[in-house]
Amino acid sequence: MKIVHLSTYHTFGGAAIAASRLHHALLSEGVESALLVQQTEREEANVVSFATGFWSKKLAFGRFVGERLYFSLKAESKDVRFHFSPLLTGVDITSHPLVQAADVIHLHWINFGFLSLKSLEKLFSLGKPVVWTMHDMSTFTGGCHYSRDCDNYLTHCHHCPYLRKPAAHDLSFRAFSQKITLFKNVNLTLISPSQWLAVLAQKAATTQHLTTVAIPNLIDTSIFKPINKQEAKGKLGLNTKKKWMLFAGVNTQDPRKGFAYFKEATHLLNDKKEEWGIVVFGKAQSEEMVMLGLEVKSLGSIPADKVVDVYQAAEVMVVPSLEDNYPNTVIEAMACGTPVVGFDTGGIREQILHFETGYVAELYSSEDLAKGIQFALDNPHYEQLSEANRTLIENRNSAGVVTKKMIDLYKTLLSL
Repeated sequence: MKIVHLSTYHTFGGAAIAASRLHHALLSEGVESALLVQQTEREEANVVSFATGFWSKKLAFGRFVGERLYFSLKAESKDVRFHFSPLLTGVDITSHPLVQAADVIHLHWINFGFLSLKSLEKLFSLGKPVVWTMHDMSTFTGGCHYSRDCDNYLTHCHHCPYLRKPAAHDLSFRAFSQKITLFKNVNLTLISPSQWLAVLAQKAATTQHLTTVAIPNLIDTSIFKPINKQEAKGKLGLNTKKKWMLFAGVNTQDPRKGFAYFKEATHLLNDKKEEWGIVVFGKAQSEEMVMLGLEVKSLGSIPADKVVDVYQAAEVMVVPSLEDNYPNTVIEAMACGTPVVGFDTGGIREQILHFETGYVAELYSSEDLAKGIQFALDNPHYEQLSEANRTLIENRNSAGVVTKKMIDLYKTLLSL
């Protein structure tokens, strides 16, 4: 059985990481798996770059820039210029040797100039079984990655709130119409890491006739595992007398990440200044960090192989995202025995078992977010809470468990 995975990016972003992890897990199970990406970021066996030469790479970048420029002229504001994918530019990969040899084609996140709607049409015309792991909503919407409060995708996208000039036949309407036609008679199965997104796909007008299954993202539990927290804190230079909360992937400029609610929650906890602190990595804005209610240790951008140290050192991770599918960061922390506090939204509410492994806070409530942090850091049964996280991940997200589900799905599609 030969599987080819298609992903815009190799290691950049959560969707690419999820695709790569699945690819490697399949290889370890003896499956002939290959990962075809727009451009590799490092040399790696069984990972192939579609753009190989100088001009091919320039063209790939040009497709990305061209589509982003086109959308920026129509976007409601610059804040959403990367939150919408019309799938206008892409390449024809049908003649690529890996695609030709594959028994099953597995799509992941293929936006931003790698595959267009025309590219997908040609790919589907091969007649091979195709599965598509949805890492956000863009598979079945008129282009938005997350729909916010809009539910037009249930009938037909139009008057899109992401556009500067929403209209009855705007860009979202046209892309949605193309998807209805594209998905009408295809050998396509949708996969969602979360039940939440699977249900939305089953309701969307573009995909309601397709089979959709929920299979969670996997994690390598031999890498992401608990160690002594004092030891982990020492590695990072953190005060070992304090309890640390982690805010991973900090991007204070993206409202969807919920930084404003996190900031409010920390100010509600400022009576714990001497006992608790905040550790962050990612796109942290220093001026924003000093406005938090507790001491902040900013690690900046850290190498991938050092991220696990941060999860192991923190007593709790806070994920105040307002919209999200199935963040890898949540299961990474949980695999290290670190409880997670997040809002009751998207797939996050499925990842965390309320009061059993962490705390699911009322959406948009900084007060309840603060209560969740207190639940974890003041918990007299913290060790049991930590062990419950590890056990859940081993039973639900470990490579062996998830890979078996994926292989069974491939086999079912090939036997039809």
